Formats: sequence, structure tokens, C-alpha cells
Amino acid sequence: MGFQQGLSGLNAASKNLEVIGNNIANANTYGGKASRAEFSDVYASALNGAGANPVGIGTKLAAVSQQFTQGPITTTENPLDLAINGSGFFQVSDGKNPVEYSRNGQFKVDRSGYVINNNGLKLLGYPADGTGVIQPGLAQPLQLPTAGIAPQVTKTIGMEFNLDSRAAITAPGGTGTGIKLNDPSTYNNATSMTIYDAKGQDIAVTFYFQKSTPDPTTGQTTWNIYATANGKPMETDSAGNAIALDADGNPTTPYTTITFPKTGGKPVLPTAAINLDVPAATNSRGAATLDILGIQLDITKATEGGSSFAVTDVKQDGYAPGQLAGILIENTGIVTARYSNGQSKPAGQIELANFRNPQGLQPVGGNMWARTFASGDAVVGTPGDGNMGVLQSGALEESNVDMTGELVNMVTAQRVYQANAQSIKTLDQVLQTLVNLR
Repeated sequence: MGFQQGLSGLNAASKNLEVIGNNIANANTYGGKASRAEFSDVYASALNGAGANPVGIGTKLAAVSQQFTQGPITTTENPLDLAINGSGFFQVSDGKNPVEYSRNGQFKVDRSGYVINNNGLKLLGYPADGTGVIQPGLAQPLQLPTAGIAPQVTKTIGMEFNLDSRAAITAPGGTGTGIKLNDPSTYNNATSMTIYDAKGQDIAVTFYFQKSTPDPTTGQTTWNIYATANGKPMETDSAGNAIALDADGNPTTPYTTITFPKTGGKPVLPTAAINLDVPAATNSRGAATLDILGIQLDITKATEGGSSFAVTDVKQDGYAPGQLAGILIENTGIVTARYSNGQSKPAGQIELANFRNPQGLQPVGGNMWARTFASGDAVVGTPGDGNMGVLQSGALEESNVDMTGELVNMVTAQRVYQANAQSIKTLDQVLQTLVNLR
């Protein structure tokens, strides 16, 4: 009698219910992927390899395949929570066993600064050197910096401003024999900026602009520029000549000049960056600052026109020392360290892995998968490159389990189980009838 068919159906329905139950149990597992029970029919082999009107002898569980579809992404308040939007897996390792792969982006920082998951495995990626340059190559455990950032002396200054062509001439005699720093009537405008010495100490540099009489022949206008560092006049001008001071300590010659054509607009001189040597001085806190030699000052973007004096842009590349203030992970996987002095630099980059056959991966528990022969070798890359997904910081990928669908599947599996049990019951009744024949 055909009890085998009903028995195999009971076993198959039971396995299906187990898979459905596991899916429902992991509905709240971040990075979890739903599984699907896949069945195949079973036929007895004929003696000669063929048979007429074959009758199946039941079913069997062919495979339990995981569905690597994208799960919903939910935002969190933790910057170390990461979600992959697209293809790819995080790579984690303990440094001893083979690399494992995960879609669960719940990461933390251990006592040594390594980025780890809940199993204590370290996230792999590319490190960065001391200047913040990513070093691609063999992925290694990412370690966040703990030290601060060293200061950087100012090497370049760029200024963009407009000088009012309507302004009165303030250079005595039209030639510019000096200014009185405490007398605004001896110059037209002034602006200040902060630069930094080798120790990262701030130095306030002030530029004073003094208009002279236009050239009667060419109509060109020359503006004298005087400069001080922490209130102390520069010792040399842009050409390296000594700047003389009067009895009150005011400069009698400008640091440099800037000349505009008769029609205004961009300057005709200078045409390139000029040299600026800042002398040692005392800052507002009473500390002695170091001298800074060879700063390249670019004022070629200045203009002269019939509008008020305005500084539209000031740039300089120095900064004070700073302490680590926070970490930002970009969608390209670059881990950026932010410092208290406003600076930031890359501390590393996360590397993702992908597989030609993700369903060939072996689940090992803990939201992890291991590579197998069926999955093929891992294809690695950075987020956003090729077919790799992008990262979203402060977010997690939820399980892709469809709760409604699973509940419907559960009802269906239950009915299938009951039907197979009924077939066994019916066969039992038929057998009982045969046994009772006299």
C-alpha cells in the first residue's frame, strides 16, 4: 500500500513549517534573510530504466535556499550602525579562522579601537596613512584613531576682496610714506585673518589698504598694503627689503602694492603669489609665537570697482592641534575622523565582498555566512564601485521576511500536513477493509 507517499508528505510539510517558523522567529533580526523550502518529487526507478505510467512515491526536501533580496532600511542614532543598500557583504574576521560575511551592520568599537560586531569579529577594510591617504590592498581590521591631529604651519594664503574705487586718497602726497596703525584716517580699509605657526599657535595677521594717487599717464591706481602680525609690523616687504619704522613703531613703507588698470577689475600687478615672512611676536594670551617664513600670499583674485570694500573669501592651510571629536562613515565606506579644530581626514575605508552565487553561501549562525565551493570566491571592492551597494551610516537593514506571506504559507503548510495525514488514514482504512475480508 502507498503509505510512503503520505509519510514523505508529512515529513516535507513538517520541514516546511520549520523553515517558516525560523523565518518568523528572525523577523526582527537585522540583516537576516528569509529561507524557502524547495521540494522535488520522487519516482521509483524501473528495472530496465523505463516504465509505463509511473506512479510517484512521494516528495523530498531538495533544498532550503535563502532569499538575498534587499531588506527595508531603518535609521538609528548610532553612527556605527551601517546598512548596505544594494549588493555586497561586510567582511569580518578574528584573525585566525577564515573570513565570514554578514549583512548585519551593528558595529561597535572595542577597547583597542577596532570596529567589531556582536560576535567580537573585526570589520575588514583599508587603512589610511598619517596624512589620511587610503592604502588599498589586502583588507585588514579597521582600527579607529585615538590620538589627536598634529598642528600644521600656514604655508599658503589666498585672499579675494574688492577695493572701492570711489574711496578717497589716503596716501600722504599720493606716494605712501607710511600709516599710523591707530589712526584710521591714514588708510582706507583693514581686514584680519588667523594663521598658525609650527606649534599651532594662532597669529592674527592684519592687512591695511591705502589708496594712492592714480598715475597721470596710464590712469592705473596703486594701493599700498601694510601688514602686521599680532599688532607688530612686518620686518621685511614682499621683496625681502627691510621695512623702516617711525618713532612710534609704525611702518613707513608698505609691505607690498597692488595695481589696477584704469578700468578697474583684476590687478595688473602682482600676477602671481608673493612672499610673506611673519616675524615672531606675542599673541593675545601673552605667549611668544614662532616666526613663519616663506608663506605664499595670493591676492591676484582681488578687484577694484565702484562698490564698497568687501572681503569675499580668505583661505589658509594652517591649523591648530585638535583632539578626536567624532567619526563619520560616508556612503563610499570611507571612515572620516573629525577633530576639535575643525579638521577631518580619512582613517580608513570599508571593503565589501560579493559572490556570483550568494545562495551557495553556508549559514553559520550569528547573522554570518561562510564561503563554499558553490558560492565561488569573493569579489571584493569598495562601496559604490561596480555592482557593490552603497553604505548608509546610522541605519540598519531589517530582515526581508514578509510576515504576512509567512503566515499565509503557514496556513497552507498546515493544510498540506492535514491532507497527507488524511491520505494515510484513508489508506489505513482501505487496508483494514482488506484484512477483514473473509
